[in-house]
Amino acid sequence: MKPNPDLNHNIQMPVNPRPIAIIGAGGIVHDAHLPAYKKAGWVVFGIYDLSKPKAQDLASEFEIPIVFDSIGQMVQAAPQDIVYDIAVPASVLAEVLEIIPENAVILMQKPMGENIQEAEEILRICRRKNFTAAVNFQMRFIPAVAAAKKLIDSGVLGQLHDIEIKMNIYHPWHLWEFLFKVPRMEMLYHSIHYMDLMRYFFGNPKGIYAKTLKHPHMMQLASTRSTIILEYDDVIKSNINTNHGHDFGLKHQESFIKFEGTKGAIKTTLGLNINYPEGVPDTFEYITIEDNEAREWKSVDFNASWFPDAFIGSMANVMCFAEGSESVLINAAESAYQTMELVEAAYASSDGGGREIKYRYEQQ
Repeated sequence: MKPNPDLNHNIQMPVNPRPIAIIGAGGIVHDAHLPAYKKAGWVVFGIYDLSKPKAQDLASEFEIPIVFDSIGQMVQAAPQDIVYDIAVPASVLAEVLEIIPENAVILMQKPMGENIQEAEEILRICRRKNFTAAVNFQMRFIPAVAAAKKLIDSGVLGQLHDIEIKMNIYHPWHLWEFLFKVPRMEMLYHSIHYMDLMRYFFGNPKGIYAKTLKHPHMMQLASTRSTIILEYDDVIKSNINTNHGHDFGLKHQESFIKFEGTKGAIKTTLGLNINYPEGVPDTFEYITIEDNEAREWKSVDFNASWFPDAFIGSMANVMCFAEGSESVLINAAESAYQTMELVEAAYASSDGGGREIKYRYEQQ
């Protein structure tokens, strides 16, 4: 089977990249945002964090010229074409947005608040202040996902009717101490990516079934395992299954997305989730059945991965939209709000429980 010419993960890059001001100096900024911007060759104008030593450490490591004492000080010094990259806890996102000047270009780290009420307030602020606003659902820009989207949109796989996402991994939640204090965890901070991805490929579902659960070894966290089914019609199958407590070595850990169409299929592993944060290499395999009687799968190495490449993609799209070279803001705040609506419905489903069964006969 010959490689398909439509198979690539290329993204549109800005003609005139804007300087970036970073608000927040947590692990995601260190592991993904800053490595991405360095790889892309973009200028980071300055950084701010409530913990100035943390910001200073990142400034030293990534050669950021200015560490600000406050967001207000950053705003006063920032050039007019700045992009604000905001990576703060969801609970204080609205508070930070109120400090950002009107007409600004911003990229917010997900989630868009801790519940639908906070998401609505954030969206109101973005509209009132006329922000060009996106939420960093960067999973849409994972190289393997970008390639899958192009291949599917080309029609080579026929009618897409099945997406399965499975994570059977061991996740080091202790790296994010704030997660031990939040009332909602797994679906809001992790599976939200997968629900958003289903929307990206299938559109908005008409319903959802979900159950999110604790793990016996992680009882301090609100939940670490989820099963989610998105309802579309009597053909489309959309399933998410996550278990972050598989602490039995790497042999049977799984982290994959499987796409099935009427004429072909794709299976890609997201290696970052396995042995996080070191990760293992991503894989991408696909098959088309026309003129392929042997059912031969083809493997492709994109030499790129979720961290940091997907973070280049999400910021590039914001910059391109802001300069007018791209007509669609893929992670627009309005789309992110719809993902938050889906997450809210998932929690309602989980809290509501399944249908009770009353058994007529006891086992003898």
